Amino acid sequence: MKNVCVIGGGAAGLMAAYAAGKNGHNVTVFEKNEKLGKKIYITGKGRCNFTNDVSVDDFMQNIVRGKKFMTGALYTFSPQQVITFFEDIGMAVKVERGNRAFPVSDHASDVTKALEKGCKLHGVQIHLNEEVKGITSDIIPMSDINGGKDTPDIIPMSDVITVRTSKNEYTFDEVIIATGGVSYPTTGSTGDGHRFAKILGHTITDLKPGLCGLNLVDERFKTLQGLALKNVKIRVQNGTRMIYEELGEVLFTHFGISGPLILTASSMINRLDLNNVSIALDLKPALDIDVLDKRLLRDFEKYKNKQIANALVELLPQKLIPVLLHFAGIDERKAVNILTKEERNKLVQILKCLPLKIRSLRGFEEAIITSGGVDISEINPKTMESKKHKHIRFCGEVLDVDAFTGGFNMQIAFATGYVAGDSI
Repeated sequence: MKNVCVIGGGAAGLMAAYAAGKNGHNVTVFEKNEKLGKKIYITGKGRCNFTNDVSVDDFMQNIVRGKKFMTGALYTFSPQQVITFFEDIGMAVKVERGNRAFPVSDHASDVTKALEKGCKLHGVQIHLNEEVKGITSDIIPMSDINGGKDTPDIIPMSDVITVRTSKNEYTFDEVIIATGGVSYPTTGSTGDGHRFAKILGHTITDLKPGLCGLNLVDERFKTLQGLALKNVKIRVQNGTRMIYEELGEVLFTHFGISGPLILTASSMINRLDLNNVSIALDLKPALDIDVLDKRLLRDFEKYKNKQIANALVELLPQKLIPVLLHFAGIDERKAVNILTKEERNKLVQILKCLPLKIRSLRGFEEAIITSGGVDISEINPKTMESKKHKHIRFCGEVLDVDAFTGGFNMQIAFATGYVAGDSI
């Protein structure tokens, strides 16, 4: 039996605490907030899409970074095992479109309550409003006594790890760091784990907002605020290379554009030079150029005595028409009956390829997840233990692993948390 400290009472931390507790260890969770799972409460718009009920192979296709690292953890604690865990605890589960799993109640709080219940069944002690300030251990890196050779091996002079909090000082045999990333900092995700990792000699990869909206250069898009477009196609290129093409929904906002397609795209481009990235929307993906041109000709014949802006009302949302005409270089007051073939062709081109020039990603305060974190080459994927310091483990969003929307990031938190706790 060991004394185990879990730093962070979110999805990964609570699952780690549960897994260590069920193995008979004395587990203490330190959470600096006034309640557990503060970020869980806002997940899935308050409904908490906590996993995705697909095979591990299909799941892997939705991981942006860290696929190989996550393989073992996902087979150890699969999406189906996560669903079973919650059902066994007493939380009814439903699976909706896209294999997304939710609590039947549609209350994210039920996910947190189930995790807390699982912990308490195994005697886990939970300390709220207690922030961990530092971690110390009498450990000498092998490189210090071996001629400066670079090796991850360590010699523990003492296996005791001291954890200093805002209220006290404690000693533990094992420490699990599950403090999250830096997205939604109001939930307490302020990079504590990254600071601890740096002190312990770990590399922190560049931190970028993931699953976030995009600020657009052209201010005209702001006039479309609130406009949702369904069944459009997005095309994302890095230079001449196509990196993402998908059909779905986008949402124009006060800053530019968001929505499911954009969130996915953001995690694919957040480590690229945005000056080389181009995004275009196909507003009529079901119609090829010839069919779309014939459709325009029919509408123009019908509204031949109208201004062009009034002749597109059956094809496009009213808000969108002035923006499309701007990019096509057509005066919206121009009469349909004097529109040239070249202008009509240009309009067809814009309908099939509306350019979205990116200014920047939205910030961490809005990003669903943090892309980047503790370098996973320095972590044992079978145990989540540091290769630099024995008895210290990392799990969840603090690691440089991230995925698309749909419950995949929550599953990563649960799987890495479970492995971190169960491997002790």
